[in-house]
Amino acid sequence: MLEKIPLRSSPPGIAAATAFLALLAFQPQGHARQVRPGMFSQLKFRYIGPVGNRVSAVAGIPGNPKIYYAGGASGGIWKTTDGGVHWAPVFDDQPVQSIGSLAVAPSDDRIIWAGTGEAHIRSNISIGNGVYKSLDGGKTWAHMGLEKTGRIGRIAIHPDDPDIVFAAAMGHCYGPQAERGVFRTADGGKTWARVLFVDENTGCGELALDPNDPRILFAGMWQLVIRTWGWESGGPGSGLFVSRDGGTTWMRLGGRGLPNPPLGKISVAVAPNDSRRVYALMETGDGVPWKGTETSRGVLWRSGDGGENWELVNESHELNQRPHYYSRIVVAPDNSSELYFCAVQHLVSSDGGLTYKRMPRAGRGDDHHDMWIDPDDGDRMIVASDHHVNISVNRGQSWMAVALPVAQMYHVGVDGQIPYFVYGTRQDGPSVRGPSNSLMQGWSGGDILPGMWQSVGGFEAGVVVADPVDPQIVWSGMKGGGLDRYDRRTGHARSVKVWPDSREGTPAAEVKYRFQWTAPLAITPYDHTKVYMGSQYVHQTTAGGQSWTAISPDLSTNDKSKQQSSGGLTPDNDIPEYACIIFK
Repeated sequence: MLEKIPLRSSPPGIAAATAFLALLAFQPQGHARQVRPGMFSQLKFRYIGPVGNRVSAVAGIPGNPKIYYAGGASGGIWKTTDGGVHWAPVFDDQPVQSIGSLAVAPSDDRIIWAGTGEAHIRSNISIGNGVYKSLDGGKTWAHMGLEKTGRIGRIAIHPDDPDIVFAAAMGHCYGPQAERGVFRTADGGKTWARVLFVDENTGCGELALDPNDPRILFAGMWQLVIRTWGWESGGPGSGLFVSRDGGTTWMRLGGRGLPNPPLGKISVAVAPNDSRRVYALMETGDGVPWKGTETSRGVLWRSGDGGENWELVNESHELNQRPHYYSRIVVAPDNSSELYFCAVQHLVSSDGGLTYKRMPRAGRGDDHHDMWIDPDDGDRMIVASDHHVNISVNRGQSWMAVALPVAQMYHVGVDGQIPYFVYGTRQDGPSVRGPSNSLMQGWSGGDILPGMWQSVGGFEAGVVVADPVDPQIVWSGMKGGGLDRYDRRTGHARSVKVWPDSREGTPAAEVKYRFQWTAPLAITPYDHTKVYMGSQYVHQTTAGGQSWTAISPDLSTNDKSKQQSSGGLTPDNDIPEYACIIFK
């Protein structure tokens, strides 16, 4: 029921871009550049669609099945008070909308903390500006510092004292910085102390507080450096740490069954009903590509004595597939042997990690990032994925999937029709087309309903462009240089990509043409038969995509050092990291 959701502003920002582009498009040619200050001051944001995706953090209220919170990767914070049927934005007034973590104080459910910045690492992600706190269930928010921490992936609150809060800070990750590690406040965020710091290239990727003894905390420290042409995960800074005095002092854990370094990302969880049971999901650097099916030399470790000694219990790559972007464990509150894994698939184990199975699918799509289970009711849970907020009240046997209006739009365009149509490419979904005006003033009240948006080919990223002469023809890009030519008259999309072999997962130096995640695409406004696409070359077709010609030399630096395998310990060459290319 997205049309009933109250919005103060448009989360994706698509309407503002659409209005601006449309006004420019319809200016008389002689006045196209005469844009006066204040000309657009009366324009207002409005949400027109499409339905959204990319939820990165979730939380709920223990014992209250009506209230949940969801944080968008770039869409702010949303709240429901009727069990997920209707949602309202509660964070729109803040200067940052990328949410990395959410936490509700166990001793006072009116106190909500939000850590900003995406902590699930890939290219095309957003950073934040620290932490926020609400004392009234999300109605109002106050910025509580840690401005330079970049990405807060986990917030842990003392079960009895809501003024004691820990924040797991990754940093912006684009280079060395001091604002990484574990931070603690004992006065509700007025002041912070950095209580665990390894080095300027290592942040805290995961933090687990023992709910039965809050003096005990585990931290997964993660050495990570991001560059525009890739990232390096893992190194001597990564490791599993424990504090047994409330975060004042920390000890690096090693030996006693744990894997040898180097390590990468580490996720850790303490069983709520048995603090002796601790789990650690580790990136161990086996060199297995994330697209592969092989098993690694170690993925999941388990301790039965509070972290003193450990054993390897599972080597399946599926539990920690693409660890930079996923990697989270959640233990059921009433069964220390029942644990859930947020990864490409949503997985569950009932025997302490020895075996596992896939959970019933929650709506469309994969890619799971966060999960919250009611500590008072193990049957009730909420999961964040790249497609939906997913809620279950029967231990995951069935789900309610909710698509919030927080779609991440890569590119936006319009055509020349009156009224004009809006085109966009959405993260983890097809290219879409929707009306700027529904022309329906009757029962819909003029609203642009979700069903008015239609797929026009392509998939994720890329650029979508309507033919300036024949808007029934739409060119829709996708990752890796994929390109569709969609004919709305027939409803048929035909692949017309420049080069048939995209070879996803291959280092950039080994491919013929280096097409980036959002490869540029353009149509000549003076001759609509000429379509251009960019790799390291400019490619042109005058045959509707049936054939292409490279009309330029290599326009990049062709620096081979920036075209190698990305990912560090775990290769992750998923095309966004392709470098030395033409980029729009």
